[in-house]
Amino acid sequence: MTENLKARVSYLRGFTEGLELGEESKEQKVLQRIIDILEDMTDEIEQLRVDCEELFEYTEAIDDDLTELEDDFYEDDEDDDDDDEDFDGGFSIECPNCREIVVVDDDILDQESAIEVTCPGCGEVVLVDDEEWDEDLDELPEESEEKEK
Repeated sequence: MTENLKARVSYLRGFTEGLELGEESKEQKVLQRIIDILEDMTDEIEQLRVDCEELFEYTEAIDDDLTELEDDFYEDDEDDDDDDEDFDGGFSIECPNCREIVVVDDDILDQESAIEVTCPGCGEVVLVDDEEWDEDLDELPEESEEKEK
């Protein structure tokens, strides 16, 4: 594009010189200054084009680097988020019958009544809390203390 502009300005300069208006005529001076301004404008446009191309290449490089960083950063984070969403505030149990992972919410453990969790896949009971194990745990330290004495 700028090569075309430069060629056109050069043609215009040659054309005005071919008019033989005389170097001291007012018309020749005006045309000469207009052509000088056009040449300066063409040079500035060329420099802007070069700068624009450099900026474009630079932003592409930054974009590529940013994409790599995002992939590295969010790849690990996405895996962690998936795990956190599935098990946040709870725990998981593998069904002994069908091997499906059953997620149990911690809130269910706060219930006063007996707890029974069934597998959604096969209906097999995977967790039973009938509060007897709490009593068994309370007894364990006392029994171990008696054995130590």
